[in-house]
Amino acid sequence: MSIIYQLGIYLFIRTYRLLAIFQPKAKLGWQGRSNWRTKLKEDLQKRKPDHKLLWVHCASLGEFEQGRPLIEALRAEKPGTFIVLSFFSPSGFEIRKNYPAVDLVTYLPFDSKAQAQAFVDLLAPDLAIFVKYEFWYHHLLALQKKGVPTLLIAGLFRPSQVFFQPWGAWFKSILRGFTHFFVQNEASAQLLAKHGFSNFSIAGDPRVDRVLDLAQAAREIPQVQQFKGQSHLLIAGSTWSKDEEVLEYLFKNDFPEDWKLLIAPHEIGEGHLQKIEKRFGPSLVRFSKFNTSNAPAKVLLIDNIGMLSALYRYGDLAYIGGAFQNGLHNTLEPMAFGLPVIFGPKFEKFQEACDMVEASACFSVVSALELGQSFRFLNDPLVRATCRKTILTYLQEKSGATPKVMALLKDIL
Repeated sequence: MSIIYQLGIYLFIRTYRLLAIFQPKAKLGWQGRSNWRTKLKEDLQKRKPDHKLLWVHCASLGEFEQGRPLIEALRAEKPGTFIVLSFFSPSGFEIRKNYPAVDLVTYLPFDSKAQAQAFVDLLAPDLAIFVKYEFWYHHLLALQKKGVPTLLIAGLFRPSQVFFQPWGAWFKSILRGFTHFFVQNEASAQLLAKHGFSNFSIAGDPRVDRVLDLAQAAREIPQVQQFKGQSHLLIAGSTWSKDEEVLEYLFKNDFPEDWKLLIAPHEIGEGHLQKIEKRFGPSLVRFSKFNTSNAPAKVLLIDNIGMLSALYRYGDLAYIGGAFQNGLHNTLEPMAFGLPVIFGPKFEKFQEACDMVEASACFSVVSALELGQSFRFLNDPLVRATCRKTILTYLQEKSGATPKVMALLKDIL
């Protein structure tokens, strides 16, 4: 099976290289990995010989947000530790390549045997942490051979995963490369135990700690306060075209006079912004052009990045995008303000969304008509107040993952 895996990685690399010719994102990933050995050797010269090295790996930006509270806690408690942060995806690397809480940000080399071994040899980490979903066989094997403690944090496991299939014994062996699993829930712990693992702890999701801190420190945005006025505000965060389509239907058919809509799209390229403007017409104003004269507008379009987590303080209800596409974006940020959240159908990989749907505090919809139904239900302030209480209680119960993981890491470092 390892030979088949190596062949699969070889074909993956060849395909990635071909995609890099046509696709800008793949091009960034390919160019970022070019000559990586030389660049890594140079960057590691900043490390002092007596300082321990911690390697944290994240697939992309979402996983980074789960690992971030731990990185920052370690930086505060162990300031002499040399911290290396790696990404697989350009969407993570390009946004966080200058992240100040670490000493080095790099791409993870492709998981060929030679590249993985060279990467681990050069890093010589004292501890490795993988966040949530990254299971690269040759990197884990190289760490295991060197006896490097290797942790998985914010882990989520499901019976449908390849490790737990009747034919998945080889894939399950990949999990043997981890020294300890910090999982998010009881179901993941039970699944690991059922398959012969005992090296796990239920720690929850470190993102909960971060979003609660962000909510406490959220800055004021006077333009949004002025736009909202005395109205109720639906905040639509990280939206894609399909999300904007169903929001348009809601806005034109089921939107009461005492509500306003704020849209913060996932992509803010000019072409996408113009499409949103066309959908909502003269009722919309861009944030960059907002002033007292257009404060009566019904839709505010956020045309910058970095503001979204602070916007939720002004919301009464949230819609989070992505779940009509490849997967739901961050629902924890609006939940930290007690906002009920509506989203599309693809949310099953996100534990907090599953839990809150089951508790009837957040709502999944499959169409514009269902969005209208959920909105009308949540237009009742008593319903929103009940949802808010359920959400905030849930988050308080799920907080504390960071200190649980830190207790073990401090012993190692």
